[in-house]
Amino acid sequence: MANPKRRWSKARTGKRRSQWKLSVPGLARCPKCHTFKLPHRVCKECGYYDGKEIIKV
Repeated sequence: MANPKRRWSKARTGKRRSQWKLSVPGLARCPKCHTFKLPHRVCKECGYYDGKEIIKV
């Protein structure tokens, strides 16, 4: 089995972990009720998607 030859420094570990973060989801406005929703999803407020009623709210 392969084993590490030497220990990684704290700075190197921190550099790798600096990219491990949450990103803000890109929100779009619903054309029907103008609330924010996730793109390519049914609006939770009015139930419309692509100009058609999908869910009765």
